[in-house]
Formats: sequence, structure tokens, C-alpha cells
Amino acid sequence: MPSTSLSFASRDAHRAWLAGQARLPRGFRAGAAALEFTPFEVARPARMKLTLLALDRPTGAFGLVFTRNAFPGAPVVVGRRRLEAARLGAVLVNNKISNVCAPGGVEAAERLCAEAGRALGLAPDEVLPSSTGIIGWRLPVDAMAAALPAAVAALQAETILPAAEGIMTTDLYPKVRRAALPGGASIVGIAKGAGMIEPNLATMLVYLLTDAAVPRAGLRAALSAAVAGSFNAISIDSDTSTSDTVALLASGAAGPVDAAAFQAALTQVCRDLAEDVVRNGEGVRHVLRVRVSGAPDRAAALALGKAIVNSPLLKTAVAGNDPNVGRLVMALGKEAGARGIPLDPARARLTLGGEVIVEGGLFRLDAERERRLTAHLVAAELYPQAPAADGITFRPPVDFPRHERCVEIAAEVGAGPGQAEVLGADLTHEYVTENADYRS
Repeated sequence: MPSTSLSFASRDAHRAWLAGQARLPRGFRAGAAALEFTPFEVARPARMKLTLLALDRPTGAFGLVFTRNAFPGAPVVVGRRRLEAARLGAVLVNNKISNVCAPGGVEAAERLCAEAGRALGLAPDEVLPSSTGIIGWRLPVDAMAAALPAAVAALQAETILPAAEGIMTTDLYPKVRRAALPGGASIVGIAKGAGMIEPNLATMLVYLLTDAAVPRAGLRAALSAAVAGSFNAISIDSDTSTSDTVALLASGAAGPVDAAAFQAALTQVCRDLAEDVVRNGEGVRHVLRVRVSGAPDRAAALALGKAIVNSPLLKTAVAGNDPNVGRLVMALGKEAGARGIPLDPARARLTLGGEVIVEGGLFRLDAERERRLTAHLVAAELYPQAPAADGITFRPPVDFPRHERCVEIAAEVGAGPGQAEVLGADLTHEYVTENADYRS
């Protein structure tokens, strides 16, 4: 869970907090530029943002983690090649189009890296490409190349906030987290993610910058460990993106740090960003936090937790503030049965909002407990439901997180050592509306 429990009374209050989080570590610059273009596939004007994250000097201390989707985007294909590169000096990100399976996609990504490298004094393979947005469309390479000088000119060493805003698509607000390290070093991370999210080694687009001096091998090991307990333990809609990328770059400008302190700080930043991604998911009104314990091992606990947060019936009940806990039992039992995970109902104990709902194989419900369960769901709403005249609920214009409360679910399933915490979200009318109209 987040290192602090935050609440914001207004967009301005949230923006002020973001500004305090967004100070760049030493040795980095960030900038963004906008461009207009007409997609090859749809003859109507569109807008795109180019975002640059650049180091003052290229570094060999970097780590990259990518999606396991079997249809990876061209930037992921190129990024996997970059894992073997001696150094990275910049990351080039575009929103609007994800460059997945588009004709000439790899060549387009490499050309843009070369153009960016030329403008920054870097070799083409010292630039990492990233793209997010509509799958299947081609990048407007000429228009993007023409906009690159403006992105380079916008580079500054003060704040990462322009980059956090530049990588957004359907996100309602930018996501920035930081952690301080002993000796004055820091880790600052930004994330883009709102839909098509059940990561498999990553989540949408995440960029982590540090001025700590960390050896390449140690940095990559730390990144893998941090991702496992954060981005790999969330799900908004059970769909793994074709473009998921997590990048960690170290400038080394602040000198060496304790390895354990670095791991703890990196893990916290990743966990905070992971929860931010869920809370800012498309149409999300409730965040679900599921803690599973007593499973045979962590893999089993993680699978059971994801089965709960991915159950459409449970997700829709939560969206309507209906504590239909029979759906929780269904989802848990379905996954355990399908995977052959030992689960003795007589030993299981399930709680919602701290209230025992199942114990000893029996439901423990009454009218007063049902009232308290409903109150817990209502208190966790990010914004209240607002039915329109036709009865369909539409999302009000809320572009900041009001609080960090969750629907709290705990499932003790046995006496094994396996445990996991999984974050998920409800399923609302807004999610369906947004994704039905995504390309319209």
C-alpha cells in the first residue's frame, strides 16, 4: 500500500502535491512537445505528445522490463535489443498510437531514435523508444521528427511533471512518486496506465529515474524484485497490454547508496505508482485491495487474489455498492477448483472491510452487518454515483484522486505459507462507455 494515506480536497491541492514530488534527480532533464497530424487509417485530425527523458551523460546502469504479450509493439521489440546496449542516454515516448503490428513499425521506431539521438548527441541505440495508444495504427514519423526539436528545446532539469503529463492517454491525472535515499539521492517515477491492465512483468509505461550510483547488475535485480510485488500484482480489466514497459535509469550523480535502502525505496515507489495506476483506471470508482494468506505458495495466493479482483460479477456488485459476498466466495472457489489449489471451506475465513463474512464454511451475515458492509463500499468510492435521466451512470469530471481508501478484502484459505496482496478495480458503466468509444 502507499507509504502515506493521502486525500485531496481539490485539483489544485493535488497539483501542488504533485509538484513537490516531481523534482528531478540530478543528471536528468525532461521535456515534451505537442504535434498535430492526420492518421493514415482515419482521415481526421489528431494530436500527439512527444516526451523526452534525457541524461546529462549516457549511463550503463539501466534496467528494462517488458510485456509478455505475444503480439509485442515495435518499441518493445527494439527495447529488448537495447537491453544488450552498453549505455542509454534518453527515452523517447509518444502517446496516441502504440505502434503495434503496424507496417514498418520497427523501422519507424529506429528512425525516431536516430533523429532524437542526432538532436541530443547520442548514438541511435542509446535512445529507448516507447509508444502507447491505439493498437494497429502507423506512427506519423515525419510529423514526429519535425516536432522533435521542440521537445529537445523544452528539456529542463527541474521537474518531471511535463513528462508525467505528456505520456497520458485516457488517464485523468498525471502520476508521480518519489522516495529519498540516504546521502541526498532520490528515486522519482512516473506512470501511464488506465486500461488494458493486468501486467505480466510490467504495466503500461513506467519510467523510474535515480541519481544513486548502482551497478548495472544490482540495479536490474532490484527492478525485477520491485516489479514482482507491485506492477505484477494489479489488474484493472485482466488484459495484458502489447506495450507494457518499465524502465529504470541511474545517473549516478549522487554517488553510491546502501543496496538494501535502494531496494526498499524502489519497491515503495513502484508500489505507490501501481496503486496510482489502478486508482486512475478507466471508469474506476472503487479500488479493491485483496490480501490472501494461508495458500500453498505465493503463486497460488496471487492467482486467488487476481481471480477475486477480475470477477466481472464481483466487480459490478462493488460498482453498485452492493456487498454481494456470494460472488466473492464464487470467485475464490472457482479459481481454487480450476487450479487444484487446496482450499478447505471449513478452515477458510473471509472478511470485507474488516467484517467477518465467512468462517467455518458458513456465512456470518445479518441485517446490521449488511448495513456496515454497504457503508464500507460507499466510503471507498472515489466519487459518488450520479445517474443520468436515462438511468445510465456517467462519470463526473473528477481529474484528481479524492482519497486513497480501498475496498478491503482478506481471504485466509488454509495453513500454508503463501500470501499475496493484489489491487484491482470495480467495473462501471463508465468503463464500458469509454472503451466502446475509444477510437470514435
